Amino acid sequence: MRNTIGETPDYCAIETAMEVLGGRWKLAILKQLLGGTQRFSELKRGLPRITQRMLTRQLRELEADGLVERTVYREVPPRVEYALTETGRSLDAIAGLLDAWGHWYLDTHGRPTSAAPAHAPAPAGVPAPAHAAVTAAE
Repeated sequence: MRNTIGETPDYCAIETAMEVLGGRWKLAILKQLLGGTQRFSELKRGLPRITQRMLTRQLRELEADGLVERTVYREVPPRVEYALTETGRSLDAIAGLLDAWGHWYLDTHGRPTSAAPAHAPAPAGVPAPAHAAVTAAE
């Protein structure tokens, strides 16, 4: 865990969450590991756009923050597996909501096809953005 986490004021716990989970790849790695224990090469295959160096760095940070545990098996060649800790597994529902929101966002804002609906309803469990209520009232 980084030193700045302990310095976060009580009134802004979202800063703590962003410090631990922030970055482009951490939540994607956690989502991969929600499916179960994986070796480095399996994680890399599941996230083809991440570089080996970045995957290593993000796994180390997740391990330092207590979300991922790394198990090294003393065999030849050595085998290393990564799994979520209980703290990491506690993010299951949050990761699911963010995944659903990401799909919704791509479908309504990010896909370059004209077939995407302009204002599709937000997925179940994800509150609709504030602009959706304004658009519906127009």
